[in-house]
Amino acid sequence: MKVNLELKNYIENNIFPEYDKNEPAHAIDHIQYVISRSFDLVNENQLDVNLDMVYTIAAYHDIGHHIDSKNHEIISADIMFQDENLKRFFSDEERIVIKQAIEDHRASAKDDPRSIYGKIVSSADRNNTVEKCLRRTYTYGKKLDPTATDEDLFLRAYDVLLKKFGENGYAKFYFKDALYESFLKELRELLKDKEKFIETQKQYINQLKKEQKI
Repeated sequence: MKVNLELKNYIENNIFPEYDKNEPAHAIDHIQYVISRSFDLVNENQLDVNLDMVYTIAAYHDIGHHIDSKNHEIISADIMFQDENLKRFFSDEERIVIKQAIEDHRASAKDDPRSIYGKIVSSADRNNTVEKCLRRTYTYGKKLDPTATDEDLFLRAYDVLLKKFGENGYAKFYFKDALYESFLKELRELLKDKEKFIETQKQYINQLKKEQKI
C-alpha cells in the first residue's frame, strides 16, 4: 500500500526519533507494528480510506506518551495538530479527522471512535500474540513502578488483562481479523487459570531478560 513518499520521509526522519523518549512498550517498534497492522486491516476488510491519513494517525498516536501516559492520546493529538509541516499534505478537515482518531484510539475510551480512522488505529493498537501481549504488559508495569517485584508485576498484568480482554473486557475490535480472534481466544483461555497465566508470563519474561541481558 503506497503512502506519499515525501510524507513518509518527513515522519521517519522527524517523528520516529521522538519515540526514543518513550518506554519500550510504546517505543518505535510498537509504532511500526501499529502502522503495519493498520494497513493489514485496511487490506483485509477492503476499506475505502486515505492511506496517508492512516499512516499519519498510527505514526503519531503515542508520541506524547512520555509526557503523560494517562492523557497521552490528547497530548499526542495536539502534537500532531500543531505540526505545521502536515499542512503540506492534508486539508484542515483531514487534520481534524486525524486529530480525533488519535484522541479516540485508547481501548479504555468510553465511546466508540468518531470515524473509521479512529476504529482502524484503535483496533491496530491491540496485540495479536499472547507472548507479545504478556511481554508488553510486564515492561509497561515496570515503567510505572520500577521498584515492583516480578511477582507484583505478574499479578498486575493478570488483573489488567482480565479487565481488558476477559469475556466482559472493555477492549473493542472493529473489524474482521483472524489473527486477533485467534489471539483473543488463546488469551482468554489462559486467563481462566491465574497460576498458569503467571507461570506462562514468567517464562516469557525470563527469556526476555536473557535476550536483553538484564
